[in-house]
Amino acid sequence: MSVTKAEIEAALERIALPDGKSLLAHDLIRALAVDGGSVRFVIEAPTPEVARQMGPLRDAAEKLVSELPGVSRVSVALTAHGPAEKPAAPSLKIGGHPKPQAGPTKPSGVKRILAIGSGKGGVGKSTVASNLAVALARAGRKVGLLDADIYGPSQPRMMGVSKRPASPDGKTIIPLHAHGVTLMSIGFMLEEGKAVVWRGPMLMGALQQMLGQVEWGELDILLVDLPPGTGDVQLTLCTKSELTGAIVVSTPQDVALIDARKALDMFDTLKTPVLGLIENMSMFVCPDCGAEHQIFGQGGVAAEAQKLGVPLLGALPIDLDTRLAGDGGTPIAAGDSAMAQAYAQIAEGLIKGGMA
Repeated sequence: MSVTKAEIEAALERIALPDGKSLLAHDLIRALAVDGGSVRFVIEAPTPEVARQMGPLRDAAEKLVSELPGVSRVSVALTAHGPAEKPAAPSLKIGGHPKPQAGPTKPSGVKRILAIGSGKGGVGKSTVASNLAVALARAGRKVGLLDADIYGPSQPRMMGVSKRPASPDGKTIIPLHAHGVTLMSIGFMLEEGKAVVWRGPMLMGALQQMLGQVEWGELDILLVDLPPGTGDVQLTLCTKSELTGAIVVSTPQDVALIDARKALDMFDTLKTPVLGLIENMSMFVCPDCGAEHQIFGQGGVAAEAQKLGVPLLGALPIDLDTRLAGDGGTPIAAGDSAMAQAYAQIAEGLIKGGMA
C-alpha cells in the first residue's frame, strides 16, 4: 500500500524547530510529491544562513519519512530564498554598448550553444530550459545554462540560486552552480524585484558580457534561455555567436502556434538551424480519474514539426509537481518521477542526434 501525502505531512508535524513549532507550522515544506513508494519534497529555509544550520533537521525529516510504511525512497532538498550575506560587490558593470567583434564567436571551452526559444511568453520555455539542462547533466553531459531573458530572468528561482557571482578582477565573471549545471543570469546581478529598464544596445552589451566574460569552463553544451519574441537578444545571439541551433517551445493552441511560426521564421532568416520542437502543456491528466484533457488543443506542434521536416523532440503534459518543483528551486528533472523520465528522454534524443 502506497503512502499518502497526509501521512507524510503528519510525520513532518513531529519535526520541530527550536521554537517548538513544526516544519509545517512554519510553512517550510515545498513541492511534496509521492510517486508510488518514492517521496520527495523541499525544505525552504527563510535565509541561506538558517539553511546552513538546518542540515540535521533535514536528515531527521528524511529518516522519519523513510520509516513510514510503503516508502521505498526519500529525497529531501534543503534550499533558501531569503537574502544572503552580501559579498563584496565586484567592480563589474553589466550592460552598456556592445564591443565590436570581427564575427560570430563562441566562449572558449564550449563545444555547442543551443538556444531555447518561443514565439510568445507563458508557454513554459524557461521551465523546459532548466529541466532540460538538469536532464542533460544527469545524462553525463557538462552543461551550462545562460538566462538571456534580460527583462524577466526566472532561472535563479527555478534553479534555487540567489547568490551574486564573483568577479575577482572586475572583468571576468565566475558563474554559479546548481544541480550539476553551470549558471549565469542577469537576475544574479540585480536586487530581487528590480526592473531592467534598458534600451537595445544595453541588452546586447549585457548578453555579450554574459557570453564572453563568464568563465564557463569546459562544457559539452551551453543552453541559452531566450526571452519570448523576436527582438534584440535573439538577433544578437544568432548573429554574434556560433550557434549550433535552436529549439522552439510552444503549446498546441493556435494563438501560441501563430507566434511560434514567427520565431521559426526568425531563425530561418538568421540562418540558425531549428533542431526540433517541444510541445509543452500538451494535455492535462486528471489526478482523480486519470482522464486526459487537451486544454490547449491537440497535435498542433507535432503537425508544425512534420510540416517543417524537423523532429518533435517531446510532448510534455501540464503538471502541478513541475510547477511546484520550479518554484521550490529544484527542477523536477532532478528527481525520478514520470516527468523527470520525460525530460530524460528528450535529453537522450538530443545526445543520440549529436545535438548535445
